[in-house]
Amino acid sequence: MRTLLQRSLIFSMVFLLLGVGLSQRIQAAGTKEELKLYARAAVLMDADSGRVLYGKNPKEVLPMASTTKIMTCILALEYGSPETEAEVSAYAVSMPKVKLGVRQGEKYRLEDLLYSLMLESHNDSAVVIAEAVGGSVESFAAMMNQKARDIGCYDTYFITPNGLDAVVNDSGKIHSTTAQDLAKIMAYCVTDSPAKDDFLEITRTISYDFTDVEGARNFHCNNHNAFLGMMQEALSGKTGFTNNAGYCYVGAITSEGRTFTVALLACGWPNNRSYKWSDMKQLAAYGMEHYRYRDIYEHREFQDIPVINGIGQQKTPYDKASVPVVLEAHEETLPYLLSEQDRVEVKTQVAEQLTAPVADHTEVGSVSYYLNGQLVKRYAICTDGAVEECTFGWICRYIVRIFLP
Repeated sequence: MRTLLQRSLIFSMVFLLLGVGLSQRIQAAGTKEELKLYARAAVLMDADSGRVLYGKNPKEVLPMASTTKIMTCILALEYGSPETEAEVSAYAVSMPKVKLGVRQGEKYRLEDLLYSLMLESHNDSAVVIAEAVGGSVESFAAMMNQKARDIGCYDTYFITPNGLDAVVNDSGKIHSTTAQDLAKIMAYCVTDSPAKDDFLEITRTISYDFTDVEGARNFHCNNHNAFLGMMQEALSGKTGFTNNAGYCYVGAITSEGRTFTVALLACGWPNNRSYKWSDMKQLAAYGMEHYRYRDIYEHREFQDIPVINGIGQQKTPYDKASVPVVLEAHEETLPYLLSEQDRVEVKTQVAEQLTAPVADHTEVGSVSYYLNGQLVKRYAICTDGAVEECTFGWICRYIVRIFLP
């Protein structure tokens, strides 16, 4: 029978172990704040690196409604001319609301249609643009899909230029994307595209007036991206809604040199159109509060590497050969957007010795930067010079030079 002292010791140990376990669970839970989001899928992304900073079902494939139009716009800016006169087809006229109300045979400047597309989200304008730039909606959709792959979005499939729900009958593919892909497309539009300045000018315009080419009809567009007026950090964005997609939004914010993109899919249905603004504010605040740029570059110096059977600087068979090495194509700084929980590890690998002959600029190692175990940057270590091989013929010539000067 255990004594009172023994029982007390046992209970103390049990409570200590339970306390440690609870403390570890609390600490683990604190490493990532869980947000209560309405969206079925959501992503907060660092626009510069493409890194997902926060995700909720980030790779779930879903319809994206009129957020599609950011791709339509950027392609038109990159491959079309602002002064192109786009003629309206019967198919464009047949588009459902929301639409500009174009008439078959009318002509419009491509640039004017882009304001109609992005400010008012007009579905008929999207088709006129697609036909003017791609020749047909089908050809333009192929351009959209190719651009998506070029950007690195492999879970996205475009069928329409306006985002209306669509399906390819023979394959069953639907017009769809993921929150991660959509955030990446927006990041391309505002940071990487050669037409990024034009994209931002259009999407940030509050109102716009234009006419058809003949000047017979006048049009006025207001920007329906209400988020531009909700946060001073708001940079750009596009709303979307269809019965299948629900309310969607993709946007960008900028603060203290940081650019974030946010994508929200299936973020409520009527009468919950304000859900997307709640989610957008939460994710924007999360990014601005938790992430700051930090220079993770670490200076490295390297010893010369011995070269077996090489000809040294003294040009004698007894001189030990070696070759200096340098870090090639490197920056003096490596800024990266990090939170307090992020961990950076720098690993250096370099050959201990080489065998002659050794050519100049031969890669002999690397310096690699890992963020939370994932490789984010790699620099090659290369030889800074060449070393010839000490061959039998070279030794014979060396001996001849000594005895027959």
